[in-house]
Amino acid sequence: MPRNITIAALTAAALGLGVLAGAPTASGAEGQRTSPATPVTRAALDPALVEGRGADVPFVEQEAESAATNGTVIGPDRTPYTLPAEASGRKAVKLRPGEHVEFTLPRSANAITVRYSIPDAPGGGGITAPLDVAVNGAKRSTMTLTSQYSWLYNQYPFSNDPDAGLLQPGWWITECACVPAETTPAPVIAKPFRPNHFYDEERLLLGRTYRAGDTVRLTAPAGSRAAWTVIDVLDSELVPLPKIDLLAANVLSFGADPTGRRDSADALDKAIAFAKRTRLKVYIPPGTFRVDRHILVDDVTIKGAGHWYTKIKGRQVDLPAPAPDGSVHTGVGFYGKDAADGGSRNVHLSGFAIEGDVRERIDTDQVNGIGGALSDSTITGLHIQHTKVGMWFDGPMKNLRISDTIIVDQIADAINFHGGVRDSSVTDTFVRNTGDDGLAMWAEKNANTGNTFARNTVQSPVLANGIAIYGGTDNTVSGNLIADPVREGSALHVGARFGAEAFRGRLDITDNATVRSGTYELNWNIGLGAIWFFALDQDIDADIRVTRNDFLDNTYNAIMLVTDWPVKDKHVIKGVHFKDIRVDGTGTSVVSARAKGSATFENVDARNVGAVGVNNCGAFNFPATGSEFSLTDLGGNDGGSTAGDWLAPWLLPNTITCDDRPPVVPPPAPGAW
Repeated sequence: MPRNITIAALTAAALGLGVLAGAPTASGAEGQRTSPATPVTRAALDPALVEGRGADVPFVEQEAESAATNGTVIGPDRTPYTLPAEASGRKAVKLRPGEHVEFTLPRSANAITVRYSIPDAPGGGGITAPLDVAVNGAKRSTMTLTSQYSWLYNQYPFSNDPDAGLLQPGWWITECACVPAETTPAPVIAKPFRPNHFYDEERLLLGRTYRAGDTVRLTAPAGSRAAWTVIDVLDSELVPLPKIDLLAANVLSFGADPTGRRDSADALDKAIAFAKRTRLKVYIPPGTFRVDRHILVDDVTIKGAGHWYTKIKGRQVDLPAPAPDGSVHTGVGFYGKDAADGGSRNVHLSGFAIEGDVRERIDTDQVNGIGGALSDSTITGLHIQHTKVGMWFDGPMKNLRISDTIIVDQIADAINFHGGVRDSSVTDTFVRNTGDDGLAMWAEKNANTGNTFARNTVQSPVLANGIAIYGGTDNTVSGNLIADPVREGSALHVGARFGAEAFRGRLDITDNATVRSGTYELNWNIGLGAIWFFALDQDIDADIRVTRNDFLDNTYNAIMLVTDWPVKDKHVIKGVHFKDIRVDGTGTSVVSARAKGSATFENVDARNVGAVGVNNCGAFNFPATGSEFSLTDLGGNDGGSTAGDWLAPWLLPNTITCDDRPPVVPPPAPGAW
């Protein structure tokens, strides 16, 4: 079997697939020029406000509402189940057929990503519609947009049917303020009920390199099947040439089909087996390779030409009978062996895209982009879209490094370290539009220990949290940027829930920035904090240090410590220390305490606070001795509102200042401190 392939053959294959058309040209030298016409933002903010936070990515973001358009700007609106609420910055542009939005490139680019939404089909299942792309007035291409991977409805675990009745008739429905029971008819609900997950993304190589100052116009053409097209964000970048590896087992030599017409799963298996025998890497050249099942990986390196060029694309396939783990489907994914079987190790994946076909949430399905147990392994430079979870790891496992990866448009989480993952990290990874937590450590049955989420960006999680830590020991969350969570969660979450092992040792939450966070909790009918602690299953009692974080433009509270009503006298939250914090704008308070326990505060500066600085309800027993939650002032806690410092002396240590649902005062946009 051939062990490599010539440069000429690889180049010919690339040219035959048209992939080199997007490669940089000499005009790339113009790449550092900037144009003020369409501002560059990060999470819809001036990048200077979040400098040093979030992932280092090769693209720049531009908001449609800041571009030239004859369409209609929608938003701002943070109300769940609305198009603006799920948009970056809570604004977007709606185009009717014939209307356009035009961006000015801030630097040289040969590729764009468009975040958009189009309507669902009347009966669900999605539609497709065109979007014309013109550069400098000359049409370059027509994108095909789809809503087949968006538009979910109803209660968890959601439905693709806009006409579905309640999936959980016994659940609290805040829309009617009632609790349906067997003796009470289910409420009449408006249909479609709770539409959500509206957005998707499409990528395009432009065919040549354009300079800073050139214009990219996106037009919803007349006669489009879509009654409207919402454009949220344009990402533009200069994609380098495809990477070539001659000293590798090339999957083309084993029968892989780069056109995507034939399934290449068996060819990948053969290439992996050959590479392991000969101690070579596996190389997947430019092309679209169809893979409709899991590829088992262990002690192997698999490299692509770059995620813009090498695409592993799969269909979701019905299984003839449910698998032992409960799966009823399979699909494209790279999986390590189960931890129970010893797991996999020494796996290195880089430089390709994984494109799934998951359109509904079935929690028992193993239809994730990457899964299993991977120890002593690396994952870098991937692009993952339309899977259930981008990466779900079941421990025990150790020493996994994930970096420089993009995960978008997931039905559930982007990455989850689940049960016994230790000494592992996620860094410089960009996440947008997840249907559940963006990044999570869930210490179910086994503690997650010594892990780090650092310098990542998480934008617009539709449900739950940007970054969530459920139990565990000695973990770190640092340098991340989290923006625009939509409902039933927030930016940063520390939760004793979901059967997680207790928090032990130290948890560091350091140098993060949150933007437009603090969502509305439908079940409680209250607003959450940008960072919130929830003691549901047990106490939160560890050394938790929240240091040098910026909480910007908080919809409700910046900080919340809470437990659930049935266990409010049972569980406490303590051992939490806030230091060197900046709070710029709250709709309600800086701190909302709705639990027993205590916390310390040092050098927490606040401004533009909408209500009383501390909303201290404790456990709602209102004893004469004061709230069951105590705040310790370690000094330097300044600012707040015109009413005075947010942590006024009369509030300490446990003055009851309980307003269960204070009026919300929308904060001004954040600015330089």
